[in-house]
Amino acid sequence: MAPQRTVGRIRGSDTARSRGPSGNALTRLLTRVGQLAGLFKGPARDGRAALGAKGERMAVRRLRREGYRMLARNFRAAGAEIDAIAMDGDTLVFVEVKTRTTCATGRPEEAVHALKQNHIRRAAAVYARAHAMEQRPIRFDVVAVSRADGGRWRLEIIKDAF
Repeated sequence: MAPQRTVGRIRGSDTARSRGPSGNALTRLLTRVGQLAGLFKGPARDGRAALGAKGERMAVRRLRREGYRMLARNFRAAGAEIDAIAMDGDTLVFVEVKTRTTCATGRPEEAVHALKQNHIRRAAAVYARAHAMEQRPIRFDVVAVSRADGGRWRLEIIKDAF
């Protein structure tokens, strides 16, 4: 019969007394990960979030002018977020807003790829079920917000995008 292995430090052992909490490999790793996480917060990330929020505000204003009745914004479910949920007549509409300041990385609507569409569909199903709206006609729209050469903002509503 093989001896049983003990995981971790044994209370009172020389190793436990000599290392202390700062010597623990897991503690050092977690400290380092925390320092690296700070790299993802900052002006670039904050700028993208602000740009996205601005695009969503402009899109919602435009949708209201077009006759949509807003039901919810930034709905989260099933690992996804739906930017806006509205009624367009009797149709329940789930809206994804994509904002770009330049088309160097592609047009805004191109960022709503198949994986993103599936995430939105799953979250939409959760919303429809939770609000007893499964029997209503459902549509997925994309609002592409872009800015040409630092000029005026351009909003394009793509109905039944996917």
